[in-house]
Amino acid sequence: MRDTYHEELDALGERLVEMTRLARNAIARATTALLDADLTAAQEVISGDDELNRLDDEIEKSAFDLMARQQPVAQDLRMIITSLHMAGDLERMGDHAVHIAKIARRRHPDSAIPAELRSIVLEMGHQAELLVIKAGEVVGNRDVDTALELDADDDRMDRLRRKLLERILRPGWQHGVEATMDVTLAGRFYERFGDHAVHVADNLVYMVTGEKPKDYDPEV
Repeated sequence: MRDTYHEELDALGERLVEMTRLARNAIARATTALLDADLTAAQEVISGDDELNRLDDEIEKSAFDLMARQQPVAQDLRMIITSLHMAGDLERMGDHAVHIAKIARRRHPDSAIPAELRSIVLEMGHQAELLVIKAGEVVGNRDVDTALELDADDDRMDRLRRKLLERILRPGWQHGVEATMDVTLAGRFYERFGDHAVHVADNLVYMVTGEKPKDYDPEV
């Protein structure tokens, strides 16, 4: 009976890792859609979000079922609760990829990103992928040390968003209101994608150590 219980706990982690894989694919395809006016890629991101939602629902159902049947305590309970939080963050990461894909779809057949901003947005896409890849490694390996790196990694995403906004606000911007709104929203969605990856890592630290990242001291 306890073996089955621990298998079910392990299955929560496996589903979370699968969610990170799906979120990575979603943000990669959304970036392609945005930069290349790729309608097929945009549609794939939008329709593919159903799978992330399904896994989020499965984790929620399994978590509540485990709490009802097993009445877990201490570390097991902490794992179940933090799994719920992580699944919610990963589901929202998928939503942000969908928002980016919808910008691309709305502007098709034109690209929503002016040529002079393409390199910044491409870098934001790559940084988003790096963050979610690391989040997957953190969850899969319960790697506290790597989890603690994600906040600094996300600082780069914040700097890229500020750079994007600075370019929009420069004198001589000639791309009009619609392009301004599209670029501003896309930058915000990438930033929020990164923030949720950090939340996943923070919850992993709490799951493993019982402490919030700001309170955790690896030397103790």
